[in-house]
Amino acid sequence: MSDRLIFLGTAGGRASVFRYLRRSGGFLLRLSDLWVHTDPGPGAFVYLHQMGFDPRQINCVVLSHVHLDHSADINSVIESATDGGKKREVVLFAPRSALEGENRVVLPFIRKERLAGEFILEEGKEYNYNGLRIKAVMKHKHHHTETYAILYNERILYVSCALYEDRMLEVYPKGLDLMIINTTLYKKTKYIEHLTVQDAKKLLAHLKPKLAILTHFGYEILMNHHLQDIALEVERETGVKTLCAYDGMEVEL
Repeated sequence: MSDRLIFLGTAGGRASVFRYLRRSGGFLLRLSDLWVHTDPGPGAFVYLHQMGFDPRQINCVVLSHVHLDHSADINSVIESATDGGKKREVVLFAPRSALEGENRVVLPFIRKERLAGEFILEEGKEYNYNGLRIKAVMKHKHHHTETYAILYNERILYVSCALYEDRMLEVYPKGLDLMIINTTLYKKTKYIEHLTVQDAKKLLAHLKPKLAILTHFGYEILMNHHLQDIALEVERETGVKTLCAYDGMEVEL
């Protein structure tokens, strides 16, 4: 099977996720003959089954941070992926805050009785699991929550929720095959630590990936803008082929 990307859901932020303007649930990547589920937010377990995907195919789960729109279904997905503990082969990549402390989201019995291994994300660290390379490229500023941009196989960069910083232009690698950018806002009307379309333009104009996919759309952008027009606007101004993701969208890589 060729490498591929599947979006279970494309909503981001409390209003669009929990008013169910679109599905959430993160995305699946097929890389290095492994299935990787990133940020299994609300409904991810159900959406997998609705799309005809057997969660027992999942080899790795990746969590960028603990906010519920990214993590709400993490225990259900791991439980399903391990077939209730019968298949002890699933590994988790996550910030330490997802596993320990008062705001942890991974249940203790899931850690102890289900997972084959844990990899703690820290800025600059790279990990290798069965040929899959995952690097926590940068720790983001995101409402006092430990949050990371994640690089897969030195080809695909997932820019999770963040306050834009010029440091991104220095730390993120250039010329990648794909950047997936959580573009929650079209523009900022108040201070909020989420990326906007204008921020995405800065990143793409400088980093020049072969393809960019915007996702994780908030209430304001979904209610007031046409996403196809936004994709065309970004592509025109940056010279980077750009798509806006939709629920269930599949892309061959």
